[in-house]
Amino acid sequence: MISVLAFLHNRFAIALLLFAAVLGVWGTFQFLRRRQLSPGFRSSFLLMIGLTAVQGGLGVLSLSAYRPRSLLHVVYGIFAIAFLPSIYLYATRGGREREAAFLTAACWVVAIAFGRGIVTGS
Repeated sequence: MISVLAFLHNRFAIALLLFAAVLGVWGTFQFLRRRQLSPGFRSSFLLMIGLTAVQGGLGVLSLSAYRPRSLLHVVYGIFAIAFLPSIYLYATRGGREREAAFLTAACWVVAIAFGRGIVTGS
């Protein structure tokens, strides 16, 4: 059972990394064109928050039997789940340029955090 959880946690991490990068490209394109973020982008960002929470839950379940190589791996996970909703709440209370800049930057930041989490967890 633990090996299945570890496998899912690993594959889900890769999927989240790619999802964050796709959102980063999408948001960057919109920001550079000085366009407002679409409702599709916002809902995708919220989906990423939810999927990150599921990923964290898988990590907690597999942590009982599988220890990551570095505890920094756990810090990256805690950072992602705390950072994403916080930045969303902050960015959506401002103008459209601020929202586009902050949410796009957040996608790139968590893509890096997901990548570093994958590297430190193996």
